Amino acid sequence: MVLLGETLPDFSCETSTGPIPSFHKWIGDSWAMLCSHPADFTPVCTTELGRLSQLMPEFEKRDVKVLAVSCNDVASHREWIPDINSYASTDVGYPIIADPTRTLAKALGMIPASGGPVDTKGMAMTVRAVFIIGPDKKLKLSLLYPASTGRNFTEIIRVIDSLQVTATQSLATPSDWMQGEECVILPSVTSEAAAEKFPGFKTVDLPSGKPYLRTTVPAAE
Repeated sequence: MVLLGETLPDFSCETSTGPIPSFHKWIGDSWAMLCSHPADFTPVCTTELGRLSQLMPEFEKRDVKVLAVSCNDVASHREWIPDINSYASTDVGYPIIADPTRTLAKALGMIPASGGPVDTKGMAMTVRAVFIIGPDKKLKLSLLYPASTGRNFTEIIRVIDSLQVTATQSLATPSDWMQGEECVILPSVTSEAAAEKFPGFKTVDLPSGKPYLRTTVPAAE
């Protein structure tokens, strides 16, 4: 299990678009999203991968490379992709990792506790994991959904926007924040430093009188 802030281990894999000898080299200087799917030819996974393909222009705009993993072999992935394309009126182009032995899924903590769903061979199916990895190859975000719940990839894009804007500025994003909206200045930033970094920032008046809630528009990336 990889914790936030730790380097995601490098690995090689076979995928629907060909082999990836090194995950780290494949990422390069980009961001990456790795998401797991319980199995090919299953309803929720088909809807998810279709939606992910539809949203690829948004990921590309943010310089995020997308990589899926499902516990089936490459031949199965390639047979499944036309179903995804037909359902979502799309053309899946991102790689889907083949992990029939669950080697990668186990290494990254994608297998649920005993008692979870299993495939026709009695092998545990993965949860719906989402890992966002930065250009430094460190884990920036980890989300785990049960197999029964499909993910909201629009929300994941929102989170990526937050991760990217806060990676280079002394800011955090408030509840329900959307790209282009005001952020909050980190408490560790002194008033003097805030005035220098964020000219014209606003301090919200609160009953406590403590000036800890300070807002500003982030600088353009």
